[in-house]
Amino acid sequence: MTLNPTVMRAVEQLGYRVTVGDVATQAGLNVAEANQSLLALASDTGGHLQVADSGDIVYLFPQNFRSILRNKYLQLRLQEWWKKFWGVLFYLIRISFGVFLTVSIALITVSIIIIITAVNSDRDNDSGGSHSSGGGFFYFPNLFWYFNPNYGTYYQERQGERHQQSNLNFFEAVFSFLFGDGNPNANLEERRWQEIAAVIRNNRGAVVAEQIAPYLDDIGKGYAKEYEDYMLPVLTRFNGQPKVSSEGQIIYYFPELQVQATKKRRQSLPVYLEESLWRFSAASSGQIMLSAGLGILNFVGALVLGSLLRDGTIAAQLGGLVAFVQGIYWLLLAYGVGFLAIPLLRYFWIKWRNSKIADRNRDRLSRARLLATADDSLRQKIAYTHQFAAEKVIGNENLVYSSETDLLDQEVERSAQIDAEWQRRLERGSGE
Repeated sequence: MTLNPTVMRAVEQLGYRVTVGDVATQAGLNVAEANQSLLALASDTGGHLQVADSGDIVYLFPQNFRSILRNKYLQLRLQEWWKKFWGVLFYLIRISFGVFLTVSIALITVSIIIIITAVNSDRDNDSGGSHSSGGGFFYFPNLFWYFNPNYGTYYQERQGERHQQSNLNFFEAVFSFLFGDGNPNANLEERRWQEIAAVIRNNRGAVVAEQIAPYLDDIGKGYAKEYEDYMLPVLTRFNGQPKVSSEGQIIYYFPELQVQATKKRRQSLPVYLEESLWRFSAASSGQIMLSAGLGILNFVGALVLGSLLRDGTIAAQLGGLVAFVQGIYWLLLAYGVGFLAIPLLRYFWIKWRNSKIADRNRDRLSRARLLATADDSLRQKIAYTHQFAAEKVIGNENLVYSSETDLLDQEVERSAQIDAEWQRRLERGSGE
C-alpha cells in the first residue's frame, strides 16, 4: 500500500504515539483509510503495536521513521529531490514574466529610438539641417504619473490608511499581479474534516447533526435536511453509528474517536467552517500599480512601434536589432495584450468567486447561530448524546501487550505487576 503523507505528518504532530482515532481527527481522514495507512507505515518503519486491556490498539513509531523510509525507498528520495528541484524551477518561472516584461520594454524603447533617430537623420540630410531643431521630435506619453504611489495629496492620505506590506520582490510581484497567489482554500476539504473530527472529539465522541451542520455544504432543505442525509458522509468517514432516542430524535456517536493515546486538551475551534476570500494579489498597492503601469507602457510602446514598422522598409534598411524586433513583433504585442487582459479578467472572476464564497459562509454561519440559540427540542437532543459520550485514554499502565518488547519479557513483567498489586492489598489488609 502507498504510504499516505498526510498520515505521516499527523503521526509527527501527535508525538509518534497514536491511535486510529487520533490520526483520523488530526488528518481529517476516514477511519478505514487511517487504519490501513497506519498499518502500512508501522510495517515499513518498524513501528510497534501496543494493545490495551480494553482491546484498543496504540501505534508507536520511531521518531526517525522518515529517515528509515528514505533509506528504504528510492522513490521517496526521488520525490524529495523533485520537490526541491520543482521549487527552484517554479521560482524561475515566476520571475520570468517580470524579466520578459523588462526585456520587452527595453527592446521596444531602443527600437523606437533607433528608428526615430534614423528618420530624423534622413530628414536633416535632405533639408540641409534647416529643420534639425524640431522636425524629429517624438512625444512619448509619460504613463507613470498615474501609477506613481505619490501622484496626489489625496492619494497619499489614502495610502497611509491602506498601507499594505509585501514580502515580494519586483519580479515576484509581477507574477502575482498576473496570476495571483494560488487558491486560498486549497486545503478546505482537509480543514473541513479536521474541524468536524475535532467537534466530535470535543463532545467526547457523541454529537447531534446540528453541531456538524456549520461545517458542511449543500445541506439543502426539505427531505434531505429533515432526515439528516448530510450526516451520511460523516458516518462513513469516521465509522459512526446513529442512535434514536425514545422521542424519535437521532444522535450520532463515533467509538474510534473516543479512544486517544494521550490526554489532549479540548480544541478551540471556529463556530463554523469559514472559507477565505480570494485576493487579487499579495503584492503591495505600489507594486500592483507599478506592474500595471509597466504593462500599459509596454502595450502603448508596442502600438507605436507597430505603426513605425508598418510598411517594413525601415526594418529592411536598418537591419540589426530593428529587424530582429520586427521578427518577434507579434510576440511582443501578444504579450502586451495578455499582460493587461489576464489581470482584468481575473479581477472579475475573483469578484464572482468571492460572492459565491460569501454565500456559503453566510449559510454556515446561519446554521451556527441556530445551534447557539437552541430551542428546548434541540437542547433535549444534545442532552441525549451524553448517554453515549465517553473518553478513553490508553496509557502505559493499560497495556497488556506491546510489540516493541519480547512476549516472554512482557509476561514476566505482567506477573511481577500482579504479584506487587496483591502484596500491596495484603499489606493494606493487615494494617487495618
